[in-house]
Amino acid sequence: MKKLLLLSSIAFATLLVADNANLSRPTPVVDTNTSMLFDDQQMNTRDQKEKTTDLEAYLSELKRQQFGYEYEQTDQESSKLRDSWIRPLILRYNINRSNPNENYGAGESETQSAAIVMDQPIFQSGGIIYGVKFANASREFSNYSIDQQKRIMIKQTIDLLMRVKQSDLSIEKQHLQIANSTINLEQKREQYMNGQLDSGFLNNAIIELNIVKQALFDLETGNAQLISQFKKLSDLDPKTAKIPFLAVVNEQRFLEENIDIKLAESEREKNRLNKNITLVKYLPSVNLQASYNWQKQKSYFVFGQGQPVNSTTETDYYRYGVSASMPLDINSFNDFEASKVAYLKSEIVIDDKKRELQLLHEQVMQNLINYDKKIALAEENRKLYEELLSDTSEQFKAGYKTQYDVDILSNSMAIETINQKVFEIDKQLELLTLYEKMVSENSKDNE
Repeated sequence: MKKLLLLSSIAFATLLVADNANLSRPTPVVDTNTSMLFDDQQMNTRDQKEKTTDLEAYLSELKRQQFGYEYEQTDQESSKLRDSWIRPLILRYNINRSNPNENYGAGESETQSAAIVMDQPIFQSGGIIYGVKFANASREFSNYSIDQQKRIMIKQTIDLLMRVKQSDLSIEKQHLQIANSTINLEQKREQYMNGQLDSGFLNNAIIELNIVKQALFDLETGNAQLISQFKKLSDLDPKTAKIPFLAVVNEQRFLEENIDIKLAESEREKNRLNKNITLVKYLPSVNLQASYNWQKQKSYFVFGQGQPVNSTTETDYYRYGVSASMPLDINSFNDFEASKVAYLKSEIVIDDKKRELQLLHEQVMQNLINYDKKIALAEENRKLYEELLSDTSEQFKAGYKTQYDVDILSNSMAIETINQKVFEIDKQLELLTLYEKMVSENSKDNE
């Protein structure tokens, strides 16, 4: 009965600390420079920008190669778009045969012709330079789009690794809870055999042990699923790979290096140039035209009743000149206004995206504060168990307490230590949502 009273007092004391922490003492200040999960070398990072680059190492080599080919494809397509104003030279060759004088015994007539033709725009009211700039803006937009997709995959990979580590900690914690439930069952068994408890208490202890064991099986199943998903995205061993330490990012840096904002800004620039291109395509343009032509003709002529006469001629010549044109389209005004509206909309999108990201940063910071409170509470509980363990160990040596009492308190103290590590990973998961949206230094656009 003394053991039961001790366990009850421990539970009551823990709840009392949790419920009245803010009343009995000031809100604890969490030292963000200390961690039970990361060492000093991981936390002391002079250049925090390196972190946005290091995260890419968690992707598998095959995934990185795929993104590399996407960047290369974007380069080729933007180069093609940039040079699209240069018209190709046209090569032509024709050969024709006919026999209109076959009845007179004449052979086939044959005509061959070849030409090299150029029709090259040399002035488009600014359309050429706008087209080149639009191609460069499209390249930047495409690269940021690839960056965004890559950062999403990086976030997914590291998220899975962090959850694997949390799952490992949960399994370790569950083993401790099983140990405590096993001790509780043994105590209930002894008390039942001594006539101190009825069978209902013993049955509840058996049920409790079965529940925590089944929970362990579920955790192990979930752990295996997380590992399988992680290995699809990374070449690292999830059991030995270390999760990255992500430092807190202030709002200014978060917005300055944000992929979403840079993507929206590049889209705005692309829409601005497209507005100009839409305008100039309805303005005058001048083309330089030139060609070199060659023709060879073999034919037969019949004069009266005479014999067919064979004639062969071969000529070559060139021509050159300029042409000017200007389309008159009834839909030109609507076309330009549509492109103008798209540009104005992209301006609003940037402001809206900044507001959305500011709120995201604010929410993450608030979540970090809440996790710091949970870590502080877990540390208070750990210290409480540590004090109780110290006193109980002394009483055990004196013969007043049992080994069961010592083991329960030791396990409970270890559980609180694990809880702190789990909460620290929760903090990293929150920060990962920020790092997901930050530009990597070695992104294609910055190479």
